[in-house]
Amino acid sequence: MLPLTADSGSTVMISSKAVYVDDAGRHSNSDVPPHFDGPIRETQPTVAPNDEDHTTREGYGPNKVAAENVLLDSGSPVTIVRPSKVHGARARRPREWVFVKRVLDRRPAVFLAHRGVGVDHPTAAANVAALIEVAAAVPGRRVLNCADPDAPSALEISRTIATRLGHEWIEVLLDEGADSRLGRTPWDTPHPIVLDMTAALEIGYTPAGDYATTVADEINWLVSAAGGGEGAGALPALDDPFFSEMFDYAAEDRYLASRP
Repeated sequence: MLPLTADSGSTVMISSKAVYVDDAGRHSNSDVPPHFDGPIRETQPTVAPNDEDHTTREGYGPNKVAAENVLLDSGSPVTIVRPSKVHGARARRPREWVFVKRVLDRRPAVFLAHRGVGVDHPTAAANVAALIEVAAAVPGRRVLNCADPDAPSALEISRTIATRLGHEWIEVLLDEGADSRLGRTPWDTPHPIVLDMTAALEIGYTPAGDYATTVADEINWLVSAAGGGEGAGALPALDDPFFSEMFDYAAEDRYLASRP
């Protein structure tokens, strides 16, 4: 990319919030989740760069940092954009499938670990595009976070999706010590992970919409694809290792049957 940046008026690289580490060196892909003191600014320390396998949990963030450094050190006007959990229609990993599939399967209850209070800031693809447009039009050498203007909890996300699809279910909010097979979601974190968006707003960025507004296209796509429409082949497989542990219906049914 370096020869291209030299001939470009502005370059934007999409990186990831996975580069950030807390005071103990923990990051989003650590075995032990990170604990940040508050909203994460771009000045937060990052993992050390390396060129190990970028497809692994430990290699992903360091590779992103290495790529960031190469571009920032080039002297060209490069903007690094660090999104969080990206969502949008035809996403390669549509995390909202965890709740959409439950609605389509007419599940009577939704199970949420840690009482559903976990927050891991989502980022709409539309908001990434909006920030790239502004950054490209205002060349500079900088790093910008990118996330939705709101940071809903796992419980709030489940309610947003259920409401949009007209589905009602029992909310089973699990406390610490509950069966570990129950309540897993992509947003289940013991400590909030929220990106500070001040720097992006200061260069004129305006979000395309909040989470509930921007996630609508993905929900519509998932429902259509599940019915055999466009993108049906892109839906997660039943044995997808990322999702499979989030759909233990048998364990859920046993829990419901044991309740008075």
